[in-house]
Amino acid sequence: MNSSSARAAARLEQIERDLNGIRRAMRKPLEALEAAANMTLPQRTVMQVVVRERGISLKDLSRQVNLAHSTVSGIVDRLEKRGIVQRRPDPGDGRMARIYPTSAVDAFVRERMPALARGPLDTALRRATVREREEISRALKRLRVLLEDV
Repeated sequence: MNSSSARAAARLEQIERDLNGIRRAMRKPLEALEAAANMTLPQRTVMQVVVRERGISLKDLSRQVNLAHSTVSGIVDRLEKRGIVQRRPDPGDGRMARIYPTSAVDAFVRERMPALARGPLDTALRRATVREREEISRALKRLRVLLEDV
């Protein structure tokens, strides 16, 4: 490997480490919340879909989270026991159930979770200078455009 390709490989590895570090830092508040609430990632994913798709069927929920019907049914059972979601009869077909979030969970997912997810980024950007914020924004936008063309 020549020195130019070695430098390119090292740069690629560094960018990958930086992006992974950014992802980890951004996930910390939500991971701490999940740990405190004894909630798994699949449970959080199901909860978010139920909030977004109020009154979703178990079949559609399974498709959206890409998990087996029986797995999602078990997750919904556990979330229902904890008062996070509720099953209600389908108005058009009483044999089927629709899944809804409880009002407290609906408000939490719509309002508090986005703030938690953005918190580390907001804090970091407040510490940056105006020029640094502009440079970060420009560089990330350019990287996104380059990646979209791949």
